[in-house]
Amino acid sequence: MYSSLDLFQTAHAMARHAGARQTVVAQNIANADTPGYEATQIAPFKDAFDGTASSTGMQRLQLTRPGHMTAGDQATATATITTSDSEPSPNGNTVSIEDELMNSVAISREHDRALAIYRHTMTVLRTSLGRN
Repeated sequence: MYSSLDLFQTAHAMARHAGARQTVVAQNIANADTPGYEATQIAPFKDAFDGTASSTGMQRLQLTRPGHMTAGDQATATATITTSDSEPSPNGNTVSIEDELMNSVAISREHDRALAIYRHTMTVLRTSLGRN
């Protein structure tokens, strides 16, 4: 019954993906005044791991080991980094602070969702073992 705890793996993958997305947002904000900097973004978890992001992405992240950036046996799924669609400023920078802040809030929600799934799975597991 407990040989495959896919929900834990999925929650872990969701949390790691949200962390990677938040890193990209932080890099974009840090380079908001860098001339010629192109803002990048990583597709949301649901898009990155169901295969829809791979057809729209410009650059794929490299897998460094089996199971890296995947949930369970989904070895073909990868996150993609795409450039932002924002209008460039006169110095060629495409970072929009407003868009990045909105992305940050959405990513925070994704991370909170991953933690909620993890907590719920722990509750179900404890209940099934009789350890409330």
